[in-house]
Amino acid sequence: MPRILRILNRLAVGGPLLNASYLTKYMAPEFETMLVVGEREEHEKDASFVTGALGITPVHIPQMGRSVNPWKDYQSYKQMQKLIREFKPDIVHTHAAKPGAIGRLAAKSLNVPVIVHTYHGHVFHSYFSPVKTRVFIGVERWLAKKSDAIIAISEQQKKELVTDFRIAPESKFRLIPLGLDLDKFQSNKDEKRKSFRSSFSISDDEIVITITGRLVPIKNHFLFLEGVSYVLKNSGKKVKAFIVGDGETRHMLEQKARELAIQFTTEKDTAHPHPLVFTSWRSDIDVINAGSDIIALTSLNEGTPVSLIEAQASGKAVVSTRVGGIEAVVQENITGLLSDITDEESFCKNLLRVTEDDQLRNELSRAGTSHVVQHYSYQRLVRDMSELYHELLSNKSHV
Repeated sequence: MPRILRILNRLAVGGPLLNASYLTKYMAPEFETMLVVGEREEHEKDASFVTGALGITPVHIPQMGRSVNPWKDYQSYKQMQKLIREFKPDIVHTHAAKPGAIGRLAAKSLNVPVIVHTYHGHVFHSYFSPVKTRVFIGVERWLAKKSDAIIAISEQQKKELVTDFRIAPESKFRLIPLGLDLDKFQSNKDEKRKSFRSSFSISDDEIVITITGRLVPIKNHFLFLEGVSYVLKNSGKKVKAFIVGDGETRHMLEQKARELAIQFTTEKDTAHPHPLVFTSWRSDIDVINAGSDIIALTSLNEGTPVSLIEAQASGKAVVSTRVGGIEAVVQENITGLLSDITDEESFCKNLLRVTEDDQLRNELSRAGTSHVVQHYSYQRLVRDMSELYHELLSNKSHV
C-alpha cells in the first residue's frame, strides 16, 4: 500500500482543509495517509471538528505558521525531515504556500520518490507589494523544479500559473478541481430554512443575502457592504444581510457599516431587528445557506470558492466578482451574476436585480445544484487523485 504524507498549513475553515481531509479519509485503504498540519492564526476558527468528524488525527507542527519566520521555519523543516524518515512516504503532497516550501524541500532532501503540490490559490497579485510579489514568484519557480506534478484547481488558475507567472511549464501541471461533501447541503432544506429564519426572526417574504468567509482584505467585504447599502436604498423588498466569518478586518467592516448608515447586530446580541448581522464563525453553513436566498462573494483573488460551490449545492442564487476560478464554478447568467472586481456599480446592480426579480432568483437557484454535484463531489476528487498518484509512481518505477 503506497504511503502519502499530506501537508496542510492549518486546521482553518476553507477549501484546503476540506480537500486535504477528504483525500486523507477516502483514499484509504488504497493509500495510507498521514496528515500533517501547522498552526492557525488567532482570528481563524478552529476547524478540528472537520477532521474529528472524519476520524482523522493530524500530526501538528506548531512552528509551521503562515508568516515567514526563519527560525520557526527551520524548526518546521527539521521536524518535517524527522516525520519523513519515520513514516517513509512514497508520496509527499503539499497544500498551500508554506507547507509547499517546507514540505517539498524536506522531501527532496530525503529523496522521497514523488513530490506533488496543490495551489489552492496564489499570492501573485492583490496581496503584497510588487517587490515582495516578485520574490514569491521566484521562490515558487525554484520549488516547482523540485516537484513531480503541480495541481491547479481551476482552468483559470492553471493559465495564470503557466502563462502569466511562468511558475513551471504546462507539462508539469494537472487540473484537478476541489471535491466536497455536498450531500448535507441538499438534505432537509425546508427544515433547516425554517430553523435559521426562526432564530433570527426573519419573515417569509424577507430576502436574505449572505456572504461567508474570512474577514481579511483579499475577500473585499467592503464591496459587499456597498452592495447591501445600495439594495437597502433601492429595493422595495424587505432585506436582511449576514456576514458569516471573522478576521482582521472585522472592526473596519463594522465601522464601514456605520459610515453607510447600515444598522447591525452581532453574535453577542440576543435580538436581531436590524438589516445586517455579523455572526462571527459558524459551522452550520448548510443551515445558513438553507435560510438564505442569495449568496454573495466579493474577493479580489480566489482559487476555487468553496462558499459558492456550497451555495449552488444548496440551490441558491449567486452574485459574485469575476476572479480566479469563479467562472469555472459559477455559470454566468445561468447559476449566478458576475461582475469585474473594478466595477462596483455592476456588482451593486446585480445584487439589486437578483433581490428584486423573484423569477430570475428562482431560475438561478434551480440551475446550480446539478452543475456542482457533477463537477465538485469528493468522489470525483478521489478518483482523479488516485489516477495521478498511480501515474507518477509508475513513472518512477520505470526510471
